[in-house]
Amino acid sequence: QVQLMESGGGSVQAGGSLRLSCVASGYTFSSTCMGWVRQAPGKEHLRVATIDRDGSTTDTDSVKGRFAISKDNAKNTLYLKMNSLKPEDSAMYYCAADCVHSGGDVVGYNYWGQGTQVTVSS
Repeated sequence: QVQLMESGGGSVQAGGSLRLSCVASGYTFSSTCMGWVRQAPGKEHLRVATIDRDGSTTDTDSVKGRFAISKDNAKNTLYLKMNSLKPEDSAMYYCAADCVHSGGDVVGYNYWGQGTQVTVSS
């Protein structure tokens, strides 16, 4: 079955950096759309970044220029490099796979990991 295991979260001061990793198994990693989603307490899920089957990437406006999604097909691993972190980036970050598309946009995912916590202090 599909398994997604995140790591790399932690506590960091504002302006710092973290790199999240997600090791995947149970499906053809290289040809599957994947992404990162975060949820802060009391807020809805936010799709942070997606890397589609053709390698194209999209990210939400609030992280543009600071976060970068990438993948290593040889290692079946998805990454999210986060720079210039802000307190508002604090959230549980989830790795997700098998995108749901609607009208050319990614609107959800069928598989989720357990999440890794990111806390940014001011």
